[in-house]
Amino acid sequence: MPSALNAQAAPRDELAQRLDFLVEADRLKAVERANTLNDLSRQENSAEHSWHLTLYAMVMEGQAQPGVNVDRAIRMLILHDLVEIDVGDVPLHAANGQAHDAPEVKAAEARAAERIFGLLPDPQGSAFLALWQEFEEAQTPDAVFAKSLDRTQPLVQNLASNGVGWRRFGVTQADIETRVGSRITRGLPEVWAHLHERVRAFFG
Repeated sequence: MPSALNAQAAPRDELAQRLDFLVEADRLKAVERANTLNDLSRQENSAEHSWHLTLYAMVMEGQAQPGVNVDRAIRMLILHDLVEIDVGDVPLHAANGQAHDAPEVKAAEARAAERIFGLLPDPQGSAFLALWQEFEEAQTPDAVFAKSLDRTQPLVQNLASNGVGWRRFGVTQADIETRVGSRITRGLPEVWAHLHERVRAFFG
């Protein structure tokens, strides 16, 4: 039978683990993304991107497909880029779109997820890891909605900043339709229909 001392020690150890995880998560604020802020003053960081996506989820809740649990999708979005603490941001359009989904990048992100969420005590760490994996696989309604938002936000940022990121990587309308539109339309078809017109106008 555990002693009273041990019973008190376990929660304190778990609290320390949770605080260590939160300290580690702070490093996401230092990860620069390819996108600039809309005012062109500096690069966006990955923590800002994650926050902005949760706001997108709240604002675009009415566009979610039937069966989507928006609160659960928000949890995915808060967690989805923490792996960039180890791997960094790999821009969607870098190397003609091949770098973003390269097997070695996916493997590195999976290792990072194991490490970072492993800082938390179970079952919380395992639950966070499972949410991250679900987002990456993008098969459930919640994950499809979240992934669609993850493609929507950079597109809107580029439109607002006169395509700075697109120009940097030599992105074409066809690139956006293939790499971005195909993802957005899965979870947010009306949003893509609206943005597609704006993309055409930009490149036209």
